[in-house]
Amino acid sequence: MSMPYSINEQERLLTVNIHDAVPLPGAAPGYTLVPLFLDRENGIWVLYGIFNPGVKLPPHFHTGTVHFFTTKGQWNYDEYPGDPQTAGSYLYEPGGSMHTFSVPADAKEPAEGFMVVQGANINFIDGQFHSIRDAGAIEDGLLAAVKQGLGPMPKYFRPGARAVSSLD
Repeated sequence: MSMPYSINEQERLLTVNIHDAVPLPGAAPGYTLVPLFLDRENGIWVLYGIFNPGVKLPPHFHTGTVHFFTTKGQWNYDEYPGDPQTAGSYLYEPGGSMHTFSVPADAKEPAEGFMVVQGANINFIDGQFHSIRDAGAIEDGLLAAVKQGLGPMPKYFRPGARAVSSLD
């Protein structure tokens, strides 16, 4: 077999560094996020999240899978208090799961982590439908935050005929 040739030539690597990014506000107070990859068509979103002590997100239902790697701090799902996620924890969530993300109010530092999500989060408040969060909603929210002057345009990737940076 002869050596294959690349069909996706690129002048440089498609890479971003979370330390070069300015985190932008999340959908609720108390957390920020760094977008890394947002694919509206296939419903895949890759983010680095920073969640302050005391943050509690609304209960949400996952339509697809989630991979979450905790890099700093501690967090847990209210429904699983005996399974705290700490720095170094990798969590796999199957599609169809529902839970409530929270960071202990007495935490000494924010909880941080890298997540790969497929599908959408369907959010509920007081047992009633509130909103849907997916790659498109996240990108729309980030673009609105940039327009409001809440931060510079983040460098993240979105696929097309070939993957490109949001700055290309």
